[in-house]
Amino acid sequence: MENIDNYNFEGKKAIIRVDFNVPLNKETFVVTDETRIAEALPTVNWILNNGGSVILMSHMGRPKGGPEVKYSLVLVIQTLNRLLNREVKFAEDCLGKSAKEMAKALMPGEVLLLENLRFHEEEEGKVKKDGLTEEEAKKKKAEMKERQRKMAEQLASYADVYINDAFGTAHRAHVSTSVIAEFFPNDKMFGYLMLSELSALKRILFKPRKPFTAIIGGAKATDKIDVIESLIDKVDNIIIGGGMTYTFIKARGGKIGNSLCEEDKLDVARYLINKAKEKNVKILLPVDQVIADNFDNNAKTKIVKIDEGQDGWMGLDIGEETIKQFSEVIENSETILWNGPMGVFELQKFQHGTRSLAKAVAGATTKGAYSLVGGGDTVASVNKFGFGHRYSYVSTGGGAMLEYIEGKILPGVKAIIL
Repeated sequence: MENIDNYNFEGKKAIIRVDFNVPLNKETFVVTDETRIAEALPTVNWILNNGGSVILMSHMGRPKGGPEVKYSLVLVIQTLNRLLNREVKFAEDCLGKSAKEMAKALMPGEVLLLENLRFHEEEEGKVKKDGLTEEEAKKKKAEMKERQRKMAEQLASYADVYINDAFGTAHRAHVSTSVIAEFFPNDKMFGYLMLSELSALKRILFKPRKPFTAIIGGAKATDKIDVIESLIDKVDNIIIGGGMTYTFIKARGGKIGNSLCEEDKLDVARYLINKAKEKNVKILLPVDQVIADNFDNNAKTKIVKIDEGQDGWMGLDIGEETIKQFSEVIENSETILWNGPMGVFELQKFQHGTRSLAKAVAGATTKGAYSLVGGGDTVASVNKFGFGHRYSYVSTGGGAMLEYIEGKILPGVKAIIL
């Protein structure tokens, strides 16, 4: 593993895995949030300023069965040109003849962007096993693995050095995040974004100042069970909000009406509550809620106690008393980790809880707490409310961040360090 600060890029071509999976206007296809593109600039500019050239590769969305205009990376070129203050070349197929020729002709100071990696199924390497025998499925998997290796070999042939700077996909063992690194045994490294992400997470997990509070929200408990269990061994407080709340409320005997609930996770919720008690960790659940008769901005609403849900009504936000209690815990914390909104913040009528906690975290940070916020919905919410710049660190990874916290070795990290 090389260090980007010490590596000699003079006359070298660097192929960089970036995360340009950015949101687009559904009608005009214009980039609506350029954060992920901007985050890649320090690494790109460092290489260009040190005599190298850059080949960028990324995915966009989830195309099915091949190229789709709405997922083409040509849609980010205009934004990339402006941010880099130079004209970026574009290869219409990451594995096509033009990509090979353009990469070969690339001169120092130039940038080439490859078309969406996921237009080729080898990138993700998924194998459909429906209708196949175990032996047939095994054969299909072996064939796909070989195809992935060939794709990685071709991408690697474009450059002299490989850099992974896409933390948001580091938990995926894809061609561009993992397999390709095998072809650069001595010339592979992390980019500046990856380095900063890993540094922030290590600070949270291994050197947190106490009290340490984790705020875990979102729709489903399933997505957060492992991370909650892992955090019980590290934090002082776990605040739980969002739709996943109701699985915990029902698990302890409360009424939830028509609120979201995962019936098959009730025993797990009880287990986590009991484990937290054994470890002397406080799990804080909402005490009141905003319930609605419909999932709509025009719905009728009521504020009721959290365990007094009503048939025909669903919980869509936390109530004022909960906001008060949660905010007090946050304001008295020295380290804060946040993943998952407190309610349906996309609807104006149910964004008050998430906005209030975003403000509380910002306030605690101003007073000296270290705050790390991550996850697509959470980052979108704090940016929407204008608090993102007030936190210590805003992560570009959702699933990657959670898996790192769970203690898993991320394929995109392992491929570089081993």
